Amino acid sequence: MTDHDSLNNPPTDLAGLETWLVEHKIDEVECLIPDMAGLARGKIVPRRKFIACMQERTLRIAEAVFMLGVTGSEVQGGDIIDPAMIDVVVVPDLSTLRIVPWVKEPVAQVVCDVQWHDESLVDIAPRHVLQRVLQAYDELGLQAVVAPELEFYFVKQNVDPDYPLAPPKDLTGRVASGRQAYGVEAMNLFDHVIEDIYDFCEASNININSIMHEGGPCQMEINFSHGDPLALADQVFLFKRTVRQAAFKHDIYATFMAKPHQGESGSSMHIHQSVIESASKRNIFADGEDSEALMHYLGGLQQYVPKSMPFFAPYVNSYRRLTPYFDAPVNSHWGLDNRTVGFRVPHSDQANRRIENRVGGADCNPYLIFAASLGAGLLGLREKKGCQPPVKGDGYRLSSDLPSHLMDSIRQLESSPELHDLLGERFIRAFLAVKMDEHRAHFEVISPWEREFLLLNV
Repeated sequence: MTDHDSLNNPPTDLAGLETWLVEHKIDEVECLIPDMAGLARGKIVPRRKFIACMQERTLRIAEAVFMLGVTGSEVQGGDIIDPAMIDVVVVPDLSTLRIVPWVKEPVAQVVCDVQWHDESLVDIAPRHVLQRVLQAYDELGLQAVVAPELEFYFVKQNVDPDYPLAPPKDLTGRVASGRQAYGVEAMNLFDHVIEDIYDFCEASNININSIMHEGGPCQMEINFSHGDPLALADQVFLFKRTVRQAAFKHDIYATFMAKPHQGESGSSMHIHQSVIESASKRNIFADGEDSEALMHYLGGLQQYVPKSMPFFAPYVNSYRRLTPYFDAPVNSHWGLDNRTVGFRVPHSDQANRRIENRVGGADCNPYLIFAASLGAGLLGLREKKGCQPPVKGDGYRLSSDLPSHLMDSIRQLESSPELHDLLGERFIRAFLAVKMDEHRAHFEVISPWEREFLLLNV
């Protein structure tokens, strides 16, 4: 295996690019573009062609790549994008250059931006939407910091979508049963997969902090080190690919569905977030648990997260996770170290004071959930929003104020001009067109419940 230190310090400019690729015997580069669902689209390019494309800006792709739904179908958006399938320029971000650790022959992967020919960023690209929000922070002399926690399930290979998912066999040859929250032995039974995840992450410079067993059967949680939101979104984007490939190697699946099992907890993407002053590096929440900045930020989350739910719960399945007493919030209340509400302020020293947004599912596009969560807090700071008092005790006893299904979420996002202005009007239109198309595709499917209870009873 090639030296990890060298692999994890790729060139940041064209001058060292060819040397790095040749040194590590890399003949192909996967140029990855995160689409609306957070899936990897793009092109695989031979080494010499990749270098030429970097120099001459000749790697192109149709802007319509951002009008593809999770099903792969193209959404017709003639009033949003040019129906002539206009090409845009693919611009690799060399800071994200990594190896692909699960293939035998050396291959590199790189996350890419897309630009118009005048070098301005394409406004409907999810990566650009996050950059746009971070620029808004920068204009106020602020920097956002995030630390995501991402849950997923190992499941038995499922080749027939009509059948429910089931836990896979572990190292004993038995199928896992029951819930094993925080169970070290239960996690050890999947060491063969987890070790590959760690190895793949180390080889591709994905900085995971720890892993633990969550509440569901074969449900795991990975914590990432805190840092820059764009860098962390890139890592989560690449991490999902990495975990799926590690599972494939052992003939099982890893799924980031929000609610893969009936009667079990869903999988979340919690986002710890804080804000520092760019000049002083001071945490603006450090004035105490009742600091003005903290209250305004929480007020923004309470006001705008419910209105931006398609970014936190992007699919019909996502709303099945938001169920009382299944480790997911059902409202936008907040509390001190309270895991039964949407927004938790963990106990910490002042320098590390932060907010944990617990609303989002593991099925989210990391660029868009970060943009929406940080954007909601930023709007709270700008507008000096007030927030409700903290909830003590069981937050599930309080009524839900989060949308309960996808169409309700879409309508709320449609009617929120503040979010349109922050995230970009054309992006919102494109994103909602994709969500509407996915909802229509789901609505056409007749479920087993309908066949079981309606076939002979109505």
